Amino acid sequence: MTTFAIDTDNTITAYLAGEAIPEGGARFASEKELAKLAATWPAERLVEIWNNFAGVAPFGDLKPVKKLTDRKTAVAGLWRAVQALTPKQAPQAAPAATKQARAAKEATEAEAAKPAREGSKKAIVLDMLKRPDGATLQEIMSVTGWMAHSVRGFLSGVLGKKMGLTIESIKTPDGARSYRLRTQQHPNSHLTASLSRWRLLSSAVQSPRSVPPVARCATHIRPA
Repeated sequence: MTTFAIDTDNTITAYLAGEAIPEGGARFASEKELAKLAATWPAERLVEIWNNFAGVAPFGDLKPVKKLTDRKTAVAGLWRAVQALTPKQAPQAAPAATKQARAAKEATEAEAAKPAREGSKKAIVLDMLKRPDGATLQEIMSVTGWMAHSVRGFLSGVLGKKMGLTIESIKTPDGARSYRLRTQQHPNSHLTASLSRWRLLSSAVQSPRSVPPVARCATHIRPA
């Protein structure tokens, strides 16, 4: 029996029976259990979960929406959609290959932390995230060909944890969720600003040499 888990980022993952499921997310194994969970969710969350599936293989028949007809219909549609998710059971690694696998993982992480190569998918996504409105999940998926969970993993894992970048989630004017690279303020920028203001004020004060000398007034006293 397949169990599904949904995390705080609205990513739904399928797990095999008996497989360890990470803590912190909600679980459901039937449409009834999903309906019980969804009863406490705001309508916006249902729309976001739906749009995470829309237009992505093998969910090509789902179309992005701004709002759903009703909660019951939305739950039924989501339940049908998650049936296409395939649990991925991690293979048992041989003890002798542990060091080799660990070295390969470290090499992969080191490679991921390197600056983006011009023209690579990493560089393309970074350029998209630098835009004022950022990039939506669908836009990134369209450019890279990645699945939704792969895009989220790239944003949080590669850019966030490995490269130390801060990715913020914002809402676009049409209500869609967009991701944007937060620009970091230089730690001494406030000192630079203060220095600039000081120079501006200093330039407005006239030099003592430029002040015309005060005319001396002679007082004439008439003799008595």
